[in-house]
Amino acid sequence: MASRLQVNNSRRLNASRTKTADENNLSQQLKSKHNAGGMPLRSAKSSNSISVNSKRSAFGDVSNQGKRPTNTNTESKPVSNKRASSFSEASNIPQTKLRIVQPSSKLHVYNEDDQMTDDDGVDDGPPDIDLTDEEDEVQVHDHKFDIEEADEEDLGDNESDVMEQDDIDEDDWVMRHVEVPSLIEHVNHVQSNYKEDLDFWDTTMVAEYAPEIFSYMCEQEIETMANPHYMDFQSEIEWSMRSTLIDWLLQVHLRYHMLPETLWIAINIIDRFLSVRVVSLVKLQLVGVTAMFIAAKYEEILAPSVDEFVYMTENGYTREEILKGERIILQTLNFSVSSYSSPYTWVRRISKADDYDIQTRTLSKFIMEVALLDHRFLRARPSLTAAVGMYVSRLMLGGDWNEDFVYYSGFSEKQLEKPTEYILETLCQPRFDSQFCYKKYSNKKFLKASIFARDWALKSS
Repeated sequence: MASRLQVNNSRRLNASRTKTADENNLSQQLKSKHNAGGMPLRSAKSSNSISVNSKRSAFGDVSNQGKRPTNTNTESKPVSNKRASSFSEASNIPQTKLRIVQPSSKLHVYNEDDQMTDDDGVDDGPPDIDLTDEEDEVQVHDHKFDIEEADEEDLGDNESDVMEQDDIDEDDWVMRHVEVPSLIEHVNHVQSNYKEDLDFWDTTMVAEYAPEIFSYMCEQEIETMANPHYMDFQSEIEWSMRSTLIDWLLQVHLRYHMLPETLWIAINIIDRFLSVRVVSLVKLQLVGVTAMFIAAKYEEILAPSVDEFVYMTENGYTREEILKGERIILQTLNFSVSSYSSPYTWVRRISKADDYDIQTRTLSKFIMEVALLDHRFLRARPSLTAAVGMYVSRLMLGGDWNEDFVYYSGFSEKQLEKPTEYILETLCQPRFDSQFCYKKYSNKKFLKASIFARDWALKSS
């Protein structure tokens, strides 16, 4: 056995020696031919070989440089025009039908007193804009409803640049009773001398960043306000129809258990859209449901689908109409949706003054939704609406409006008297108890806040 191994090893050694000798002889012949001017010396590296000393990149050579087709046939294969099948064609996944949540009662946007002349529910008035037709001409109204500062040449002999009371719009109760220079000066004095007890251990309130955050929110809330006069150029709708639409949205909002901010953002979208677009009566509900659809996308974790919103309207609109309306509304508002801060954000800050009293908070939520139904509060910023809600709640519960509330709200008691009159006036209306807002907060879950507030308002009137 050992002799066989020795013989095999000797054979392999002789073969390798012979191969080395042949290679040396061939090399000598090539060199001699090259020196004699015969064939040129060829590099050992070919197009398909890799240099030993060259570094290799992490992903190899991904470029097309130096790559040649290996097919020597000059006739190219025809390119197939057949595309790859789509996902729906390739997969045999069964299409499941969405189960729509059934509401407890049918929801309607129109009052029983509304007169419809046509069988299809459309009155004789021609609609100015079809919300579902993007090619229609848009009638934009650039009404400036902010009070502009007077020029220096218009001041005359006045000692200050304060606008006279007679020059202010009669309906502008904010400028007459809230934005009064003397009252603003009083609030600034209280805020400058107030010593806030910062709770740095409460990480949810970010006490060190709160002043900057709310200062930025003050700037944003002015930019997201609607035109309080937009109903003047609407040809088919009135303020009462807006209240009916909001009442219906309150039902939808509660039925689908959406967040409070979703409701406020939706109403803000509606008012801002109607401020620049003329909408027909038959499309008003489409604007409302589409605004709720947009707001739910921003706020909800699991937003209702388009089919559920179609069911909300009792199939009055198709999913294509809602999706097309979404594009129109977002383009009209320049996609400015999330910059709106609802009064709930300001209530959370004001509640710090009474250590987050649950009764005051619950009652203030009801008061703010009452203000939501009143178009006169379109002039009020969200911070003012929140302050009114907290002030009326404190007034009904026998509390005072001390410096803590002035500091956190930014409004004095004198500034909140006029909007309080509007709230009490609404609560004392004969048929207010038929509003869904009243029925919603008459539940034990909300401490029967609406019953308490209405009884208090009727006794105080």
